[in-house]
Amino acid sequence: MSAAAMTSGEYIQHHLDHLTVDLTPHLGGSGFWAFNVDTLIVSITLGLFLAGFLRYIASQMRSDVPGRLQNFVEIIIEFVQGTVNESYHGKSQLIAPLALVVFLWIFCMNLMDLLPVDLLPRFLGLFGIHHFKNVPTADPNATFAMSISIFLLIVFYNITVKGFALGKEMLTKPFGPYLFFLNVPFRIIEEVAKPFTLALRLFGNMFAGELIFILIALLPWWAQWLPGGIWAIFHILIITIQAFIFMMLTIVYLSMAHETH
Repeated sequence: MSAAAMTSGEYIQHHLDHLTVDLTPHLGGSGFWAFNVDTLIVSITLGLFLAGFLRYIASQMRSDVPGRLQNFVEIIIEFVQGTVNESYHGKSQLIAPLALVVFLWIFCMNLMDLLPVDLLPRFLGLFGIHHFKNVPTADPNATFAMSISIFLLIVFYNITVKGFALGKEMLTKPFGPYLFFLNVPFRIIEEVAKPFTLALRLFGNMFAGELIFILIALLPWWAQWLPGGIWAIFHILIITIQAFIFMMLTIVYLSMAHETH
Protein backbone atom coordinates (compact mmCIF):
# COMPACT_ATOMS: atom_id res chain seq x y z
CA MET A 1 0.00 0.00 0.00
CA SER A 2 1.44 3.40 -0.94
CA ALA A 3 1.69 6.23 1.56
CA ALA A 4 -0.81 8.26 -0.46
CA ALA A 5 -3.44 5.53 -0.13
CA MET A 6 -3.11 5.31 3.66
CA THR A 7 -5.20 7.14 6.21
CA SER A 8 -3.36 9.01 8.97
CA GLY A 9 -3.97 6.16 11.40
CA GLU A 10 -2.75 3.55 8.94
CA TYR A 11 0.35 5.62 8.15
CA ILE A 12 1.26 5.92 11.85
CA GLN A 13 0.64 2.23 12.49
CA HIS A 14 2.68 1.33 9.41
CA HIS A 15 5.70 3.15 10.83
CA LEU A 16 5.24 1.64 14.29
CA ASP A 17 5.20 -1.97 13.07
CA HIS A 18 8.42 -3.96 13.24
CA LEU A 19 9.86 -6.38 10.73
CA THR A 20 9.20 -9.46 12.85
CA VAL A 21 10.03 -13.15 12.62
CA ASP A 22 7.87 -15.34 14.87
CA LEU A 23 9.27 -18.79 15.59
CA THR A 24 5.92 -19.91 17.03
CA PRO A 25 3.39 -18.77 14.37
CA HIS A 26 1.00 -21.60 15.22
CA LEU A 27 0.17 -19.88 18.51
CA GLY A 28 -1.29 -16.88 16.69
CA GLY A 29 -0.07 -13.33 17.03
CA SER A 30 3.39 -12.44 18.28
CA GLY A 31 4.56 -14.90 20.89
CA PHE A 32 7.55 -14.95 23.20
CA TRP A 33 9.81 -16.20 20.41
CA ALA A 34 8.97 -13.33 18.07
CA PHE A 35 12.09 -11.38 17.10
CA ASN A 36 12.12 -7.81 15.82
CA VAL A 37 14.58 -8.36 13.00
CA ASP A 38 14.92 -4.66 12.21
CA THR A 39 16.06 -3.91 15.75
CA LEU A 40 18.60 -6.75 15.61
CA ILE A 41 19.95 -5.73 12.20
CA VAL A 42 20.37 -2.03 12.99
CA SER A 43 21.78 -2.48 16.51
CA ILE A 44 24.26 -5.20 15.50
CA THR A 45 25.33 -3.26 12.39
CA LEU A 46 25.92 -0.10 14.43
CA GLY A 47 27.78 -2.12 17.06
CA LEU A 48 30.10 -3.64 14.44
CA PHE A 49 30.61 -0.23 12.83
CA LEU A 50 31.46 1.30 16.20
CA ALA A 51 33.91 -1.50 17.02
CA GLY A 52 35.58 -1.14 13.62
CA PHE A 53 35.72 2.65 13.93
CA LEU A 54 37.35 2.55 17.38
CA ARG A 55 39.76 -0.15 16.18
CA TYR A 56 40.74 2.03 13.25
CA ILE A 57 41.28 5.07 15.49
CA ALA A 58 43.41 2.98 17.87
CA SER A 59 45.57 1.74 14.99
CA GLN A 60 46.08 5.29 13.69
CA MET A 61 46.85 6.96 17.01
CA ARG A 62 49.95 9.14 17.06
CA SER A 63 51.59 10.83 20.03
CA ASP A 64 53.39 13.53 18.07
CA VAL A 65 50.79 15.27 15.90
CA PRO A 66 47.31 13.78 16.46
CA GLY A 67 44.69 14.41 13.79
CA ARG A 68 41.29 16.01 14.30
CA LEU A 69 39.48 12.67 14.43
CA GLN A 70 41.90 11.34 17.04
CA ASN A 71 41.47 14.51 19.11
CA PHE A 72 37.69 14.16 18.92
CA VAL A 73 37.77 10.53 20.08
CA GLU A 74 40.24 11.35 22.86
CA ILE A 75 37.92 14.10 24.11
CA ILE A 76 35.05 11.59 24.35
CA ILE A 77 37.25 9.00 26.09
CA GLU A 78 38.54 11.57 28.58
CA PHE A 79 35.00 12.77 29.24
CA VAL A 80 33.78 9.24 29.96
CA GLN A 81 36.88 8.42 32.04
CA GLY A 82 36.38 11.59 34.08
CA THR A 83 32.75 10.70 34.69
CA VAL A 84 33.74 7.21 35.84
CA ASN A 85 36.44 8.57 38.16
CA GLU A 86 33.93 10.92 39.80
CA SER A 87 31.12 8.40 40.27
CA TYR A 88 32.72 4.96 40.55
CA HIS A 89 34.74 4.05 43.64
CA GLY A 90 35.56 0.40 42.98
CA LYS A 91 38.63 -1.21 41.44
CA SER A 92 37.20 -3.00 38.40
CA GLN A 93 38.89 -2.13 35.10
CA LEU A 94 35.71 -3.05 33.20
CA ILE A 95 33.62 -0.02 34.14
CA ALA A 96 35.30 2.69 32.04
CA PRO A 97 35.33 0.67 28.76
CA LEU A 98 31.78 -0.47 29.47
CA ALA A 99 30.63 3.11 30.04
CA LEU A 100 32.31 4.23 26.80
CA VAL A 101 30.65 1.47 24.77
CA VAL A 102 27.26 2.08 26.38
CA PHE A 103 27.40 5.82 25.65
CA LEU A 104 28.61 5.54 22.05
CA TRP A 105 26.39 2.59 21.09
CA ILE A 106 23.22 4.11 22.51
CA PHE A 107 24.09 7.47 20.95
CA CYS A 108 24.50 5.85 17.52
CA MET A 109 21.22 3.95 17.86
CA ASN A 110 19.44 7.12 18.97
CA LEU A 111 20.96 9.00 16.06
CA MET A 112 19.05 6.80 13.62
CA ASP A 113 15.95 8.75 14.63
CA LEU A 114 17.23 11.71 12.58
CA LEU A 115 16.86 9.81 9.31
CA PRO A 116 13.78 10.83 7.29
CA VAL A 117 10.78 8.79 8.41
CA ASP A 118 10.06 7.29 4.98
CA LEU A 119 13.65 6.83 3.77
CA LEU A 120 14.38 3.22 4.76
CA PRO A 121 10.76 1.93 4.55
CA ARG A 122 10.39 3.19 0.96
CA PHE A 123 13.78 1.88 -0.10
CA LEU A 124 13.22 -1.54 1.46
CA GLY A 125 9.69 -1.57 0.05
CA LEU A 126 11.30 -1.95 -3.39
CA PHE A 127 12.48 -5.37 -2.18
CA GLY A 128 9.14 -6.41 -0.67
CA ILE A 129 9.96 -5.37 2.93
CA HIS A 130 7.05 -3.20 4.03
CA HIS A 131 7.78 -2.78 7.75
CA PHE A 132 11.11 -1.58 9.10
CA LYS A 133 11.83 0.54 12.17
CA ASN A 134 15.32 1.96 12.13
CA VAL A 135 15.55 3.18 15.77
CA PRO A 136 16.51 0.23 18.02
CA THR A 137 16.13 2.25 21.22
CA ALA A 138 12.46 2.91 20.37
CA ASP A 139 11.95 -0.85 20.83
CA PRO A 140 11.55 -1.95 24.48
CA ASN A 141 13.08 -5.31 23.60
CA ALA A 142 16.39 -3.57 22.89
CA THR A 143 16.35 -1.26 25.90
CA PHE A 144 15.41 -4.09 28.27
CA ALA A 145 18.10 -6.33 26.78
CA MET A 146 20.70 -3.69 27.64
CA SER A 147 19.27 -2.90 31.07
CA ILE A 148 18.99 -6.57 32.05
CA SER A 149 22.62 -7.07 31.00
CA ILE A 150 23.60 -4.21 33.33
CA PHE A 151 21.41 -5.70 36.06
CA LEU A 152 23.23 -9.04 35.78
CA LEU A 153 26.52 -7.19 36.22
CA ILE A 154 25.07 -5.46 39.30
CA VAL A 155 24.11 -8.82 40.80
CA PHE A 156 27.53 -10.28 39.90
CA TYR A 157 29.46 -7.47 41.59
CA ASN A 158 27.16 -7.45 44.62
CA ILE A 159 27.91 -11.14 45.20
CA THR A 160 31.60 -11.24 44.29
CA VAL A 161 32.65 -7.98 45.98
CA LYS A 162 30.53 -8.07 49.13
CA GLY A 163 30.29 -11.81 49.70
CA PHE A 164 28.57 -12.64 53.01
CA ALA A 165 28.36 -8.93 53.81
CA LEU A 166 25.62 -8.71 51.18
CA GLY A 167 23.33 -10.87 53.30
CA LYS A 168 24.00 -8.74 56.37
CA GLU A 169 23.38 -5.59 54.34
CA MET A 170 20.05 -6.88 53.03
CA LEU A 171 18.89 -7.89 56.51
CA THR A 172 19.94 -4.76 58.40
CA LYS A 173 19.55 -1.85 55.97
CA PRO A 174 17.85 0.61 55.98
CA PHE A 175 15.66 0.07 59.09
CA GLY A 176 17.99 -1.92 61.33
CA PRO A 177 18.19 -5.66 62.11
CA TYR A 178 14.91 -5.85 64.02
CA LEU A 179 12.94 -4.87 60.92
CA PHE A 180 14.64 -7.38 58.63
CA PHE A 181 11.24 -8.49 57.32
CA LEU A 182 10.90 -4.99 55.81
CA ASN A 183 14.53 -4.56 54.80
CA VAL A 184 14.63 -7.60 52.50
CA PRO A 185 11.57 -6.75 50.34
CA PHE A 186 12.66 -3.09 50.18
CA ARG A 187 16.08 -4.16 48.91
CA ILE A 188 14.58 -6.54 46.35
CA ILE A 189 12.27 -3.79 45.06
CA GLU A 190 15.20 -1.37 44.89
CA GLU A 191 17.31 -3.77 42.82
CA VAL A 192 14.51 -4.93 40.52
CA ALA A 193 13.54 -1.32 39.79
CA LYS A 194 16.97 -0.55 38.32
CA PRO A 195 16.61 -2.34 34.96
CA PHE A 196 13.09 -0.96 34.61
CA THR A 197 14.22 2.64 35.14
CA LEU A 198 17.09 2.19 32.68
CA ALA A 199 14.98 0.57 29.97
CA LEU A 200 11.73 2.53 30.21
CA ARG A 201 13.35 5.98 30.42
CA LEU A 202 15.34 5.40 27.24
CA PHE A 203 12.48 3.70 25.40
CA GLY A 204 9.89 6.31 26.40
CA ASN A 205 11.95 9.28 25.24
CA MET A 206 13.01 7.72 21.95
CA PHE A 207 9.56 6.36 21.14
CA ALA A 208 8.00 9.76 21.79
CA GLY A 209 10.61 11.44 19.59
CA GLU A 210 10.01 8.95 16.79
CA LEU A 211 6.24 9.46 17.03
CA ILE A 212 6.61 13.23 16.73
CA PHE A 213 8.66 12.80 13.55
CA ILE A 214 5.92 10.54 12.16
CA LEU A 215 3.25 13.12 12.98
CA ILE A 216 5.30 15.84 11.29
CA ALA A 217 5.60 13.61 8.21
CA LEU A 218 1.79 13.64 7.94
CA LEU A 219 1.88 17.34 7.11
CA PRO A 220 2.10 18.53 3.50
CA TRP A 221 5.69 18.42 2.28
CA TRP A 222 6.00 22.21 2.18
CA ALA A 223 4.87 22.48 5.81
CA GLN A 224 7.26 19.85 7.19
CA TRP A 225 10.51 21.80 6.98
CA LEU A 226 10.04 24.29 9.82
CA PRO A 227 8.61 21.97 12.54
CA GLY A 228 10.80 19.11 11.35
CA GLY A 229 13.96 21.21 11.47
CA ILE A 230 13.16 22.66 14.90
CA TRP A 231 12.33 19.24 16.34
CA ALA A 232 15.44 17.65 14.76
CA ILE A 233 17.70 20.26 16.38
CA PHE A 234 16.00 19.79 19.75
CA HIS A 235 16.06 16.03 19.34
CA ILE A 236 19.86 16.03 18.96
CA LEU A 237 19.97 17.25 22.55
CA ILE A 238 17.57 14.50 23.66
CA ILE A 239 19.60 11.85 21.83
CA THR A 240 22.79 12.89 23.60
CA ILE A 241 21.21 13.34 27.03
CA GLN A 242 19.52 9.93 26.96
CA ALA A 243 22.77 8.19 26.05
CA PHE A 244 24.53 10.08 28.85
CA ILE A 245 21.82 9.27 31.43
CA PHE A 246 21.93 5.56 30.60
CA MET A 247 25.73 5.59 30.91
CA MET A 248 25.64 7.62 34.13
CA LEU A 249 23.07 5.39 35.82
CA THR A 250 25.07 2.33 34.75
CA ILE A 251 28.16 3.75 36.46
CA VAL A 252 26.23 4.74 39.60
CA TYR A 253 24.47 1.38 39.93
CA LEU A 254 27.73 -0.55 39.49
CA SER A 255 29.43 1.74 41.99
CA MET A 256 26.65 1.03 44.51
CA ALA A 257 27.24 -2.70 43.96
CA HIS A 258 30.84 -2.21 45.12
CA GLU A 259 30.00 -0.19 48.22
CA THR A 260 28.77 -1.35 51.62
CA HIS A 261 25.92 0.80 52.84
